[in-house]
Amino acid sequence: MKNKSLVSITDYSKDDYLKILDIAAEFEKNPSQHLLDGKIVATLFFEPSTRTRLSFESAINRLGGRVIGFSDANSSSVTKGETLKDTIKMVTGYVDLIVMRHPLEGAARYASEVASVPVINAGDGANQHPTQTLLDLYSIKKTQNTLENLNIFMIGDLKYGRTVHSLLMAMSNYNPTFFFISPDELKMPNEYKLFLEQHNIKYYEYRDFMPIIAEADIVYMTRVQKERFSDPIEYEKTKNAYVLNNSMLENTRENMKILHPLPRVNEISLDVDENPKAYYFTQAQNGVFVRQAIITSILGIK
Repeated sequence: MKNKSLVSITDYSKDDYLKILDIAAEFEKNPSQHLLDGKIVATLFFEPSTRTRLSFESAINRLGGRVIGFSDANSSSVTKGETLKDTIKMVTGYVDLIVMRHPLEGAARYASEVASVPVINAGDGANQHPTQTLLDLYSIKKTQNTLENLNIFMIGDLKYGRTVHSLLMAMSNYNPTFFFISPDELKMPNEYKLFLEQHNIKYYEYRDFMPIIAEADIVYMTRVQKERFSDPIEYEKTKNAYVLNNSMLENTRENMKILHPLPRVNEISLDVDENPKAYYFTQAQNGVFVRQAIITSILGIK
């Protein structure tokens, strides 16, 4: 993993996943370690972010590194017409590592090809979000004590949801059964279903999750992403397709946990927050430890 960009979750192997999770567990026990003294990391967020950007910056600060960058493309020279290539070539002269979020699919891969330092993809359009996937794996393993043979429910926006796309590919190493619940307009793209078929992974598609929720080990909720819709009417038709409330959890498995990459809008009711099966805020906190593990692995420190 040393000096290797992380653009897609497939850039890492199954063994790499487990190494990252082991290192993350070490950081959870002791997150403040001065391992990045003298290192500078650029966080280039061409698209809004709260959890991903702040957890990366928290991870870097807790390790004694420095952060430079921007959280809004409008505050960069992009507004003057600077190309992504020129931005990346320029920034690589200042830093040891780049963390980048961009609205265009493939932008992170392109950045990794022109950069002279490693690039971590913090989300590229509806494509991939590999660091979110690794913290999801960490959260699943912590709550289930395994990654193997689990029933994973993915609910909501499965078409544009880059987090479910990455998680699907990573979990395929552990013989899961997937349950895809979405409106027809937001179904899991065929390319990912073909991927599962090629790897002999079982999946089922439903419009309603209530008749089957008792089978879930992990319920992975997603919001309907307004920013991915070109037609506001289509967004309005689907935005409230699925709402999980506390009463729906009565007959679910004892070990079941609810994950969400956040932010939520209204797809998880506030009354779920106090239920012990709600794990999404701890999931977000896990992001700091996992991103510490990723950064130190790429820089060859761990």
